[in-house]
Amino acid sequence: MGTLRKIAMLGNHLPRECGIATFTTDLSDAVATEAPQADCFVLAMNDAGRRHPYPARVRFEIAEADLAAYRRAADFLNVNAVDAVCVQHEYGIFGGKAGRYLLALLSELRMPVVTTLHTILGEPTRLQRDVMAELTRMSERLVTMTPHGASVLRDVHQVPSDKIDVIPHGIPDVPFPSQNKDRLGVEGRSVLLTFGLLSPDKGIEYVIDALPAVLARYPDTVYIVLGATHPQVREQHGETYRLSLEHRARRLGVDSSVVFHDRFVSQPELIEFLSAADVYVTSSLNPAQSTSGTLAYAVGAGKAVISTPYLYARELLADGCGILVPWRDPDAIATELLDLLGNDARRNDLRERAAAKGRTMAWPAVARSYVRTFERAQADHTKQLRTVFRAKTLAMRPAELPEVNLAHLRLLTDHTGVMQHSEFSIPRYEDGYCLDDNARALLLMALVEDGEAKDVGEIRALASRYLAFVRYAFNTERECFRNFMSYDRRWLEECGSEDSHGRAIWALGSVVGRSGDPGRQSLAGDLLHAALPPMFGFTSPRAWAFGLLGIDEYVRAFGGDSKVQTVQATLAKRLYSLLQQNSRRDWPWFEDRLTYSNARLPQALIASGRWLDHPETVADGLRSLEWLLSVQCSEDGYFAPIGSDGFYVRGGHKALFDQQPVEACGTIAACLEAERQTANADWRDHARRAFDWFLGQNVSQVSLYDSTTGGCRDGLHADRANENQGAESTRAFLLSLSEMRLADRASAASSATAGYTT
Repeated sequence: MGTLRKIAMLGNHLPRECGIATFTTDLSDAVATEAPQADCFVLAMNDAGRRHPYPARVRFEIAEADLAAYRRAADFLNVNAVDAVCVQHEYGIFGGKAGRYLLALLSELRMPVVTTLHTILGEPTRLQRDVMAELTRMSERLVTMTPHGASVLRDVHQVPSDKIDVIPHGIPDVPFPSQNKDRLGVEGRSVLLTFGLLSPDKGIEYVIDALPAVLARYPDTVYIVLGATHPQVREQHGETYRLSLEHRARRLGVDSSVVFHDRFVSQPELIEFLSAADVYVTSSLNPAQSTSGTLAYAVGAGKAVISTPYLYARELLADGCGILVPWRDPDAIATELLDLLGNDARRNDLRERAAAKGRTMAWPAVARSYVRTFERAQADHTKQLRTVFRAKTLAMRPAELPEVNLAHLRLLTDHTGVMQHSEFSIPRYEDGYCLDDNARALLLMALVEDGEAKDVGEIRALASRYLAFVRYAFNTERECFRNFMSYDRRWLEECGSEDSHGRAIWALGSVVGRSGDPGRQSLAGDLLHAALPPMFGFTSPRAWAFGLLGIDEYVRAFGGDSKVQTVQATLAKRLYSLLQQNSRRDWPWFEDRLTYSNARLPQALIASGRWLDHPETVADGLRSLEWLLSVQCSEDGYFAPIGSDGFYVRGGHKALFDQQPVEACGTIAACLEAERQTANADWRDHARRAFDWFLGQNVSQVSLYDSTTGGCRDGLHADRANENQGAESTRAFLLSLSEMRLADRASAASSATAGYTT
């Protein structure tokens, strides 16, 4: 226990009204007592549109439908160096289909996860099965409350036995034998009790139907129904169920013997009612119910219990600890009640058996078991196991991609253009502007406008500002683009690099090919034509590649432009010749080293070969990209781009750090281009693996994307992420995200169209 310094619980928490809230509250209290050296706190799930007055132990709140909040919660846990996270899992309390938003949080965590399963489905839907498979793989340990739950995990969900811990539902200390009847005003009466949140699947009407026969023999009997209507039931149907029960009791003439306490009671109040009860009745109509806090409390309190035979009841009441009755059978309930109320010996025998079982379920014992499970999870949480596991599950990643958030890009943009750098998320005015970043931002706007622009006016305004910068950067006298500009709008050079020139053409071609604004298209087209001739004299392969990618975008709109096609053919031939000259069997690459923007070289060949109808160019481009992917892969299966701290010279050692966002961005785009060319879905998987690098699926398990600001950290160092969020890295993430979302929509549209073919 000495290694556990911080333990976080994730789930519902009181005063939210539900069983999981009660469980999380009790478990966190018990663990805090059992492991006093550890700081035990809670991240609470809020149901739609609600917030609750939580105690100090709740330090973070997550709105169930806010995907970004899940990622912020992951950041919170990582920053606070938590030693173990204990998830209280129920499909319905987390957002997304089958609660899959939870996976977005877990995928970014750097600590072991222990998941307590409050529902284990024997016949899950396909989506529920997929979510459970992902949840299982992301958890070091799974906790189930019964042996039957463990068998379902093994048999249905294929979970290894050595990953499962069976820990019973905890219960408070309840006085034994019964007392407190006088405090509740039922002194001298036989007390039947049902408690918990009311909903139609509780079957309470069948207990009321049994009362006339019971009262005929034992008229002093009182039936207490303790609990508020479930909040979700109340929201959708009001108090219809409770009113129907009251009407039923009046119709049967037993209303004076039925007491409804319509409130969510505190634990001290609940203990008072449990202490006063002679028989506890649970008549749930859900055969698959795998846990029940109310039943656990009743058994732990040493109550004589009558229950319908749902899963948890069958298991908990075995060995003579309670009585099972058939479903929807008031006569059977009445028969057993009459026998128990008239047979003190049998009732006391049931109570003693239940109390004995309850002693193993007391919260101190349960908390000790959880602490041992947390320690076991820590031992399992070696880097090798974690990385191998995560690599194997990449294909099962959540389908949801983050929304495109331009907030940080807007922050970096002023009336001149986008600024180069930031310190943390604060723009650095002293570093000014550059053509490279404004061209990249213009390219991003073209993709966003082509895809899912929600605020079209804002997108057009930003695109116009970036295009104006690119236009102003062009030095007409020298037919070249200037690159660097100071914050006071002074150009710091007459001509920039070949690479920045190529990036400008790339962005201009994207505007022509994707923009819906004729004015921007016309201006971009004219500028592209003016800037193309100097490219014949360029020697940088990356400048060729950037230019070819811009031409690829341009020819989507104007495929018959012979001048542009001439440039395309010339540059593609040069790039292909470079690959042929330098390629070796074990090094099928354009140069004798891997440096920066590597994936853009094969991407340019694949795209250009398609338009030029050169199958060999496409095939060799695909081979070089496939080799690059093999090189950009860690031993643990993560995407690991060549680090900029030394790069990778043939025959030498590849630099693992510093890993740059632009490399992930280029790899994603190249893989998606390969998928478009080949229709092979494996390329999409490679793209997703590279994209997940941004979200923490990397050798350091650090998220580069900052969901709070909408920015992206500037790189991955050996010991940390670079916390600065500059324009290049932010644009790289946003461009990658936009391309992934465009590809997903294209696939969905293709599938929908295929559904109508005959």
